[in-house]
Amino acid sequence: MKTATIFSVILLLFGVELVYSQSSFEKPKLSNADSWSIIVLPDVQNYSKFNRNQPILDLMMSWVEDHIDSLNVKMVVCVGDLVEQNDIINQGHDGDQSAQRQWEFISRVFARLDGKVPYIAATGNHDYSIDRQGKRSSKYSEFFTVDKNWRNRKVIVQNSTNENGVPTLENSAFELKDVNGKDYLFLTVEFAPRDTVLAWASQVVNLPQYKKHRVILTTHAFLSEKDKRTTAVPKWLMYEPYSVNNQIQKSPKIVLPKANSGEQIWSKLVEPASNIDLVLCGHISGEGYRVDQNSSGLAVHQMLFDAQSEGGGHRYGNGGDGWLRIIEFLPDNSTVKVKTYSPLFGISPTTQDHAWRRDARNEFSFKLSK
Repeated sequence: MKTATIFSVILLLFGVELVYSQSSFEKPKLSNADSWSIIVLPDVQNYSKFNRNQPILDLMMSWVEDHIDSLNVKMVVCVGDLVEQNDIINQGHDGDQSAQRQWEFISRVFARLDGKVPYIAATGNHDYSIDRQGKRSSKYSEFFTVDKNWRNRKVIVQNSTNENGVPTLENSAFELKDVNGKDYLFLTVEFAPRDTVLAWASQVVNLPQYKKHRVILTTHAFLSEKDKRTTAVPKWLMYEPYSVNNQIQKSPKIVLPKANSGEQIWSKLVEPASNIDLVLCGHISGEGYRVDQNSSGLAVHQMLFDAQSEGGGHRYGNGGDGWLRIIEFLPDNSTVKVKTYSPLFGISPTTQDHAWRRDARNEFSFKLSK
């Protein structure tokens, strides 16, 4: 109770309006007919890695597909960890699908949105393999190409390369012009972005053509469930080429060279920029939210949303209970409403009482700087 009270006071200090539960089920809808929205998907690897869980993510994507018009969806964002493993062939104990099957599934499920709405699929740590020096590789660029979704091709304006020098959507930017009179730049950078990536992103947001844009940044690891930016040195692991009792052996964590934590992303990219208004992330189970002023004195809203531990957990659950977020941008070009909804629960009258999360961590509103 004490924690919730402190959080509520913090939100109110930054002009965040708390919204509490209603007794009857309401279908998702915009609060204002002239609003538009983005849909945020949490880490989804626990759906991808189990055959039994894949239909739940397919249901979620079907729901998004069905509500593009009614919710005026302009962008869909996944905060990373698309798969559990990038390249293993042994099913092990962290899922029953090979890495290839996981990538095929996640590409196929996103295909529901192809040609209908642009989307960002950020990369998480699980989407990479590393060597003993920490150099990364990923099958991401094989399954998420710019021509996969012509809506992405239509709005992409910037991109950089992955660690192997290959042009990729892992680090890219998409421009939406004149949305209720405002121009938006949706920027995504890889998990624990390298120094070169942050330098590229900083150059992009400071280009003259984007100085008056509202920039929304997505990266996998940035904020914790305790509303603190991450500070640990970014590391990842190798899957060893042998199993013990059907458990793939993992190496000790290996430092990723020239990679950046959430606090470093803040200090090197977000804080110096005058136009990054919102940061979206996942990686750490739970919800997080904080507001800080950038170097121009403007508010930057930072939001964690990761439901991967819901629905039974990492190995024995359903992948995340179907939770996603609806972020509504009102026509005043300032007010933003955040709601957390599960199409899995919402599909049946038997479970509709559980379809909304109405607590202050999951339903609130805030004001963007004009």
